[in-house]
Amino acid sequence: MKNFILILLLIFQTAVAQNLRDSVLIKSDIFEITYSEVLEQPKTIKYVVKCPDGNASRAGMDFYTNDTIVTSNADDYVKNIYDKGHMAPAASFNCTTDMLRKTFSYLNCSLQNQDLNRVVWRLLEAHERELAKKYKVVEVSITCVFSKTSLKLPSGATVPDGYYKTIKYDGNIEKYYFKNEKPKSSKYELYRI
Repeated sequence: MKNFILILLLIFQTAVAQNLRDSVLIKSDIFEITYSEVLEQPKTIKYVVKCPDGNASRAGMDFYTNDTIVTSNADDYVKNIYDKGHMAPAASFNCTTDMLRKTFSYLNCSLQNQDLNRVVWRLLEAHERELAKKYKVVEVSITCVFSKTSLKLPSGATVPDGYYKTIKYDGNIEKYYFKNEKPKSSKYELYRI
């Protein structure tokens, strides 16, 4: 009986795995994301900074999964060096509690090296908000980079190799590339390409 149940479980897992989508487009009022159920990670993210100086509280908020899209989950972030890195940053959407809560979807979350997320990436997000205070409209796009050698965690999610980020405002374009590792410098300007 155990073998029969095991075989059924394997058949079910194989069937589910074969139906995973590589690119699912999600559009909301705060971001547009192309998400890969295969990688359990976002592939591209686009957003416009909405609240460069908002003050809605994120107290008690945590990331949540989606009922119709297979995403990463809390298990992917246990006992490793990866943060739940917001791609569309919470601080850029803290106009209201509802808007802020939308940024806590695992659809908007990447396995991002904790040292990258907490320092240089955070400082670049602050730069985006400063630009939005001055220029009003700041458009941001991020491409998560994956390869054949990208690390796949035992929990199922794939770790991006790096990130391209493009910031557009008032006819200007800034482009950056970050490897998904501990940065050599906290100065985001050094990662401009």
